[in-house]
Amino acid sequence: MRSSRLTRLLLSTAALALLSGPVLAQSGAPSAAPAAEGARLNAYVRVLASDEFEGRGVATPGEQKTVDYLVSQFQALGLEPGGPDGQWVQVAQLGRTRQDGPATITVSHGGTTRSLERGPQVLVSSDRPVSHITVSDAPIVFAGYGVDAPERGWDDFKGVDLRGKILLVLVNDPDFGAPEGHPVAGRFDDNAMTFYGRWTYKFQEAARQGAAAVLVIHDTAGAGYGWSVLENSSTAPKFDIVRADPEAERVAAQGWIQGDVAADLFTAAGLDFAALKAQARTPEFRPVALDGVTMSIDFGQTADRIESRNVLARIPGAGHPDETVMYGAHWDAFGIATPKDGDAIYNGAVDNATGVAGLLELARLFKAGPAPDRSVVFVSWTAEEAGLLGSEYYAANPVWPLETTVVNINMDSFLPGTEVSPQIVVIGAGKSDTDGWLERRATEQGRVLIPDPAPQAGGFYRSDHFPLAKMGVPALFGAAGFTGHNAASQDYVAHRYHQPSDDWSPDWVMDAAAVDIDLLYAVGRDLADSRAWPQWTPGAEFEAARVASDDQRPE
Repeated sequence: MRSSRLTRLLLSTAALALLSGPVLAQSGAPSAAPAAEGARLNAYVRVLASDEFEGRGVATPGEQKTVDYLVSQFQALGLEPGGPDGQWVQVAQLGRTRQDGPATITVSHGGTTRSLERGPQVLVSSDRPVSHITVSDAPIVFAGYGVDAPERGWDDFKGVDLRGKILLVLVNDPDFGAPEGHPVAGRFDDNAMTFYGRWTYKFQEAARQGAAAVLVIHDTAGAGYGWSVLENSSTAPKFDIVRADPEAERVAAQGWIQGDVAADLFTAAGLDFAALKAQARTPEFRPVALDGVTMSIDFGQTADRIESRNVLARIPGAGHPDETVMYGAHWDAFGIATPKDGDAIYNGAVDNATGVAGLLELARLFKAGPAPDRSVVFVSWTAEEAGLLGSEYYAANPVWPLETTVVNINMDSFLPGTEVSPQIVVIGAGKSDTDGWLERRATEQGRVLIPDPAPQAGGFYRSDHFPLAKMGVPALFGAAGFTGHNAASQDYVAHRYHQPSDDWSPDWVMDAAAVDIDLLYAVGRDLADSRAWPQWTPGAEFEAARVASDDQRPE
């Protein structure tokens, strides 16, 4: 029964993709710009977010169904494979760890020991490819924001030996929420989170410091999401790219600790947590040991290596096929994980079946028009929810040279509805001149660009354009129609983001998203038919990487 239902879903959407072919004038040019269709977007989302796809978990039967579905749609649209050696997929080699039994987490002080509960109080996991993690009676050290940024004149570690210690670090950047006029204000882009504010950076830096474990102290404002978002997805498998020396590159245990639980540890050590947080805002801060307080962490896990897949489709350029305009959207969600209200399937309808639907619709629009001058590649990434690993793997193993990739246009979540937002949020506004390409076409739609209204969440560093941006590829992440501060956006983030309730509903319409797709199509078409090379803004953190490859791009 399950297979037959899936077959019907595949066939129904494949048929939809073939309903309208290219509309061409006699000259071979389109009589009008092709337009995205909300019904098509909705049909794609209905399939991808169905229970049949089991939450599109990496390395699950849901992955196979998702990959098969995407390949079938790109084939039906008439695209050619965009992967290595003429394949539709790029295989990404990943390490996977999964919880195996309970965790024992204890804190000892003054001859007494108390337990902390995994889930409500502390979340721990490991990226090391081992079956058991044990950290015994390790001293605890507060390391401020856990940042070493010499170009910003900041070092939270000051050469202190942190080997074998458990680090407690604050979420976000040192200047997040700093009072007006505070000396640290603006050091890390004010409330706009930098990469140093991301938990992924803090985990990596703790490993470079030789720590045994690291726990990020959670607070909702600094993290950009509540504890429930972390807890609900905590039982899902964890993934990492396969590393040459995981012992050196990953701590034994990593995770999060509730803010009030962390405050209790400081109190036990006779320290004033609030005062230390204030000190951590200063470049003079040095690590502070929680004298007399130790922590032990013990848990089992399964560890193995798996293969997952990026799906790539391509339309070769008619004039400059070796130059690439890229669109990307991640196909994965959280699969089957912690049940909530009796539902354990994390369908990921908005995040990010809608983005993948947009990718397919963009492919149709490009095929409906004349061949672009530059090649256009459509990538559906794996393992974004596990830490941008599909795009990280591609950045390390590019199929199409990064030096001649013109732009990477990212799509991560569109909201259903009919009301077109007059505002388009630019995630990472001002970092590159791709903003100007977007603004020109947005103005034609009667819309305006605004910077990210929640820059403290670090959205630019949390989606799949980022690994390629680190390598110098200019990124455009226009969250069209998803303003982050309107009622629909707030409701989604509060009640469905990364939860089983992020599900498709029969009352959905995607008319507003279709307008957003038209906008992104126009921008990508402009760039694909131009001889321009977008640039990073002078001083942007990725400028140097792009400049290093200037000689590999034609004038």
